[in-house]
Amino acid sequence: MKHEHYYVPAKSYWPIMGALGLFLIAFGAGHFVPQVTSGQQGGYGGWLLLAGVLVIIVMCFGWFAAVIRESMAGLYSGQMDRSFRQGMSWFIFSEVMFFCAFFGALFYARTFAVPWLGGGSNNILTHQLLWPDFSGTWPVATTPGGKSTEVMPWMGLPLYNTLILLSSSVTVHLAHLSLEKGNRLALKLWLLATILLGSCFLYLQGVEYIHAYTEMGLKLDAGIYGNTFFLLTGFHGMHVTLGTLMLLVMWLRVQAGHFSAQKHFGFMAASWYWHFVDVVWLCLFLFVYIL
Repeated sequence: MKHEHYYVPAKSYWPIMGALGLFLIAFGAGHFVPQVTSGQQGGYGGWLLLAGVLVIIVMCFGWFAAVIRESMAGLYSGQMDRSFRQGMSWFIFSEVMFFCAFFGALFYARTFAVPWLGGGSNNILTHQLLWPDFSGTWPVATTPGGKSTEVMPWMGLPLYNTLILLSSSVTVHLAHLSLEKGNRLALKLWLLATILLGSCFLYLQGVEYIHAYTEMGLKLDAGIYGNTFFLLTGFHGMHVTLGTLMLLVMWLRVQAGHFSAQKHFGFMAASWYWHFVDVVWLCLFLFVYIL
């Protein structure tokens, strides 16, 4: 029987650093978001949030570099390659379940909670006693407490971002085809185009958020509509940021001469992840912006 070696990496501090970054992000956001919503100035929440983001970025590049060094040193066997593929598949599956929970909350609010507050499903007494002036329709432009907001239209920036992400899905696929054909120049150009498109998406989403806060009154305290809007689009934006960082690492590796037509799972994994965030955005565009 033929046995092949299975590399067991040494103990690493990168997971601990990642956990620290996530803690700083959660703790900082917990202080920063209420400050922004209430219009308060100062505080340390924003600095902690920024520190957490920087720690995560350093962790990503550092951990990626460690894995790349191990791969280039030939430490990974065929079983390790299969383990990487299975691990990435399960990771994307867990991300699908992550967003399914948020979409489930959106559908529950739209289908049950909001109509009940408006007197639907024989909840007339609740409607009359608590919020007699509330209209149980979606999107909720006026909360039961009387706070009004505008609804984000799907035309304009959301549509532009949809076209950008769809285009980026095409460019990353073309980059993959170029890699398989051995066309390094086309690979570099298409991959760089994907990174630029992802960056444009994030920039336009930032512009959209500023417009929502300053011009539309669409904030985190704007009831269930504002909460679900920022929850879904915000977490998706975080995933686009991570995907863009992954593609940037792949581009740097291509510049260094890494990958071949036969061996390029690192690139393939980043491509899988990018297609995943594209599909999630299509669901967001349909159920958050249009319907």
